[in-house]
Amino acid sequence: MNIHKISEELNTFFYPRGIAVIGASSNPKKVGYGVVKGLKEGGMYSRPGLKGFSGNIYPVNPSHPQILGLKCYPSVKDIPGIVDLAVICVPAKVVPVVMKECVEKGVKSVIIISAGFSEAGEEGKRLQEEFLKIAREGGIRIIGPNCLGILYPPNNLNASFGLTLPYSGKVAFISQSGALVDSVIDWALKEKYGFSAVISYGNKADLDVPHFLAWACEDEYTHAICIYLEGVNDGRLLLEVSKEVTPKKPVIALKAGKSSAGSRAVSSHTGSLSGSYNVYLGAFRQAGIIPANSLTHMFNLGKALSSLPPLKGNRIAIVTNGGGCGVLCTDALEEMGMEVPAPQEEMIKRLDATGLMHPAWSRNNPFDIVGDATPERYRVALEEVMKSPLFDGVIVIQTLQTMTDTVKDAEIVVEMFKKYKKPIVTSFMGGELTQEGVKILEENGIPNFNDVYDAATVMHALYIYGKWREKENEG
Repeated sequence: MNIHKISEELNTFFYPRGIAVIGASSNPKKVGYGVVKGLKEGGMYSRPGLKGFSGNIYPVNPSHPQILGLKCYPSVKDIPGIVDLAVICVPAKVVPVVMKECVEKGVKSVIIISAGFSEAGEEGKRLQEEFLKIAREGGIRIIGPNCLGILYPPNNLNASFGLTLPYSGKVAFISQSGALVDSVIDWALKEKYGFSAVISYGNKADLDVPHFLAWACEDEYTHAICIYLEGVNDGRLLLEVSKEVTPKKPVIALKAGKSSAGSRAVSSHTGSLSGSYNVYLGAFRQAGIIPANSLTHMFNLGKALSSLPPLKGNRIAIVTNGGGCGVLCTDALEEMGMEVPAPQEEMIKRLDATGLMHPAWSRNNPFDIVGDATPERYRVALEEVMKSPLFDGVIVIQTLQTMTDTVKDAEIVVEMFKKYKKPIVTSFMGGELTQEGVKILEENGIPNFNDVYDAATVMHALYIYGKWREKENEG
């Protein structure tokens, strides 16, 4: 697959000049209403800063003169302007007829939200084959059917029946499940987790994961790619494309259908054949894809890998004002094959000579700088570990004590990160009283995790990805 060619071809999904919503509705309980509102206003539910698509939106419904203030057309063929993208929300049996009209209009890209195709038995499979044949003969590319659609915050594009656009970020999320996407977006709004793109592709009648990987590889807003995967049509193609993408951008995949019961559920959900989980893991290793074991794990890795440079080695320094948390973090790192090397004697002497360290500080790694640690104590400890070639990355843990200054601690971590460019992951543990400091960290590209185990897992992923890139770039 020519990555550049497929990326250019898919750009009409993300930068269309005109969009037709075929099956648009004036009923707020219908999908066709949600799609029009999402395009026009960004979603069914508003939030500060939310905007709609600035291009032309054409609702198609012969029974209405207008919907949400937009003129309606009886057919896509009656639209006077250019239509690059059509979003189809009509019943499954009507889709082949609508697809013929899209070909006649010269539509380039189609999203089929309608369900009732390969996942719904033999008649559904026949309908899917029928519309796919029409589309291929007419040069149309398809996302779906049985999908949520796409959301592309950089272009204020909500071409889906997702409830609202997420915040802009650096992680592209590609999901076979549409319902999962809606809940992920709701979670992401609460957590202020941003996405460069969200793509729900359903039954993958035409476009599949390899195509979206190719597009995301060349998308300027995407720095890391997360995939929820049930099955693929062409495993060899996924392997080939991933090998081209992963040296440039990290790819994290959560594979569903690990168990026999899960595989059966996958088949009834999107009509996919799940395949052996161990075969997928082997393919992931060959292609440099990082496997995730849960949604939380996947998005944690996406957050870290989209903002931090990969690790050059596996030696980690831990700076903490809580001894127990440092021990837990050490255990987690060593469990994953990472190293927590002891500091050099000269480093210990330099820290003691500052006069800022507590007499009882650990003089070891983890650098337990004791519960009464001030921001200046964090500064001198971080300065030592960041400039030392002994450590490839640093985990900074902060527990809440009476004298803890979360904002100043965060500012010092940011300062050290900018000065030395060495990967830093933080675990500012807590909730309400730590949020100001956490906001400063994450606004400056330093991922924070409330659990030290999560901090350790992303450090491990930064190391695995660093090894892969080094190997591929050398080859």
